[in-house]
Amino acid sequence: MKSIQLVPLAGSGGNGFSQEPALNLLEQLAAGLARAFRVPCRVSQRNMELDFALDGRRGQYYSSAILQQLDRAADSDSRVLGVTSCDLYVPVLTFVFGEAQLDGNCAVVSTARLAEPFYGLPRRDDLLRERLLKESVHELGHTFGLRHCGDWRCVMTSSHAVERLDVKTSEFCVRCRKPVFQSGFW
Repeated sequence: MKSIQLVPLAGSGGNGFSQEPALNLLEQLAAGLARAFRVPCRVSQRNMELDFALDGRRGQYYSSAILQQLDRAADSDSRVLGVTSCDLYVPVLTFVFGEAQLDGNCAVVSTARLAEPFYGLPRRDDLLRERLLKESVHELGHTFGLRHCGDWRCVMTSSHAVERLDVKTSEFCVRCRKPVFQSGFW
């Protein structure tokens, strides 16, 4: 049976203290992804250290390098989603909420810029969980070959700011749902 595996990703940011997302956040994400994709989703017992992907000048982690490492551990019957609290980037952008292999098996998401304290606001766990689910569904959608959607409500619409993330839903529109359903994954 097809499934989704969540891999906790930890990085020290160069300070020697490893940090990774809280287990209860990962378990709640697993439950949300299981509902969204209608397949089993579990949190891996193993985690991955990310210091190999750290750019010390930027203080961020290179998401494409992380995807390459995740791909080495992936099997063809499941999707692998790496989840980190470290800030991610690709060279042409200031930051990314996540990245995925288009038509591949792996994706990565970060909670760093999804959390309200990043913007100087009080912590809101409910909003963090909602944003993380949307970003995770979005990135996993790319693994099914989906590109960005023009429907602003669809989870596959592009989001370069949390405000855009907040207005879209966590669901695929009818057009975007079709490739996922036809893949046999659903």
